[in-house]
Parts: sequence; C-alpha cells; structure tokens
Amino acid sequence: MVNVTVLGAGAWGTTFGQVLADAGNNVTMWAIEPEIVEGIRDHHRNAVRLPSVERLPENMTATGDRAEAVRNAEIVVVAIAAQAARKALADFRDLIPSNAIVVSLMKGLERGTNKRMDEVVREALDLPENRFVAVSGPNLSKEIAAREPSATVVGSTNPYASAKVANACSTNYFHPFTSNDVIGLEMCGSLKNVVALAVGMARGAGYGENTAAMIETRGLAELTALGQAAGADPKTFSGLAGVGDLIATCGSPLSRNYTFGSNLGKGLSVEEATRVSNGVAEGVPTTDAVVSLGDQLHVPTPLACAMSHVLHEGISCEQMLGELFGTEITAE
Repeated sequence: MVNVTVLGAGAWGTTFGQVLADAGNNVTMWAIEPEIVEGIRDHHRNAVRLPSVERLPENMTATGDRAEAVRNAEIVVVAIAAQAARKALADFRDLIPSNAIVVSLMKGLERGTNKRMDEVVREALDLPENRFVAVSGPNLSKEIAAREPSATVVGSTNPYASAKVANACSTNYFHPFTSNDVIGLEMCGSLKNVVALAVGMARGAGYGENTAAMIETRGLAELTALGQAAGADPKTFSGLAGVGDLIATCGSPLSRNYTFGSNLGKGLSVEEATRVSNGVAEGVPTTDAVVSLGDQLHVPTPLACAMSHVLHEGISCEQMLGELFGTEITAE
C-alpha cells in the first residue's frame, strides 16, 4: 500500500484513481473544480466527469489544495489535459516530495514545441529521468471504470520505478505490463489520436470496414516510422500501446478523437464539432505537431498532413483520403 496523488480529476484520472484504490492504495485526487472536490471527498462520486460510477472506493478522497494533495505522496499521477500540462505543473514544482515517482497518463505532443509529455513533465518539474513513468495502452476510461478486463503498459528507464507503479495499479481486472521504451509509449499514445480522427471521419462520412482498416494500417506504418526516427523501439508499436491502443481508439464512440472525427465526417466544421464533442479532442492540436515533427525528422506524414488540411482548410473526407494515398503506386 502506498500513498498516491492523482493531479486532475477528469474521466481517465478518476478512473485510474479508482484502479489505484482497488489495488489497496490511499488515493488523493486533486482538482481545481470545487464541485468535483466536494463530490469525491464527501460523497465518493465524480458526477461531473465520471457519472457512470455510482460510488468510488472509500480509500479515495479529494482536495483543491496543491500542497495538501502531494504532501505525503509516494507516487504522483499526472492526468491533466496535455496542452495545459506545463503551466499547471509549474505550481507543483516545489511541492512534490523529492523521492516521489511521477507518472504521466497524458497522450499528446505539446503544440509549439512538439515535445512529448515525458519531456514536458520532466522540464516543468525539473524531474530526473529515473523518477518518471509513462502509462499508455488501450484504456477507454468508461470501460475500465466499469471494471471490465483491461491491460496497460507502464514504462520507465528505471526498472524499480516501473515495477513500483505496476504493482500499485495491478488489480483482478487491470493488468499492467512493463517496458523501458518511454519514447515508444509516448509516441504511440500521441500519434494514434491523429489516426483515430481520420478513421472517425471516414465512419462519419459513411465508409465501411475496408476504408477504416486501410487508414489504421497506413496510420500505424506512419506512426511507427516517426517513432523509430525519434528513438523508439519499433516493436513497441505492435504491442498494447501501439496496435492495442489504435484498435480501441479507432473503434469506439467512447473515444473523443473518434467521435470528433465522426462529427467532421458528417459535415460539421471544427467549431461545430468542438461544441458537439464538449471540447477539442487531443488529436486536433497533436496533428500539426506530428506534421512538424515529421518535417524535423525527415519522415513523411501523409495522414497527419491530410488531417491538418481537414482541420485548417475544411477539405472533405474524400479529399482527405485522396491526399493520404495520392496517385503514385508504391511498395507497402
């Protein structure tokens, strides 16, 4: 049993908090919304972000006070929106205990810097590499919140840190695997969201299984090549964090990226899809970052480029698919 703090009480943060509590740990959720803090602390419920769960475990509490939240934490889990992470974490820089392991649940590339979340977290907190852990996999929060069998990958360059976090989140329904490929986990989690936007758009436009499979497999090839150029192990992309997460994200309306893309495919503008989807999916800001990173690493990113044109120029799904495959016949 360890003391764990989760920064951010959205759907995934609260769900992972429940997993940690089910594993027997003392869990403190931190949130800026007073109604969420009160709901979790006094009623063991997050009706705002995770209404599907009627009652959270008794060993979960919440606070809005940053110092109180992390004071005795052995593990600090970051579940903040990726684009807001750097600014939000700055307030915790001098508060997190010097021996605490910091875990990122975030998936995305930072807009403007093209940096992965491991880089953002470590820079914002001045954190050494051996205290950082990434968690990524086919993890749709609503299904895990319902305690359906699921798995994830816990990655760190420090085997002790990954083992400690894996043990802390291991339950009879949630199984963690460990990895030392942090870059691979981060790239898988970020880039698959762009693929999910494209698959969702094709579905929304009325295309079927062949088109979805075509986008997913070409998208996987694109993100594998980009990840390998960034220093990732290509084998990571064929595992849970790669193919596994891609299948879950591209095949479920529970995915915000898939749903956002579907709304675009139905003819909605980016602004309209944002309103209907209750916010911007993480794949939207990540798309341009992927294009920029591809240029930087000299890796072609036709899928990300096509989706960028959808988001900025409003091209149709048919035009997006045309850009993705072009007219030249090449080897697979």
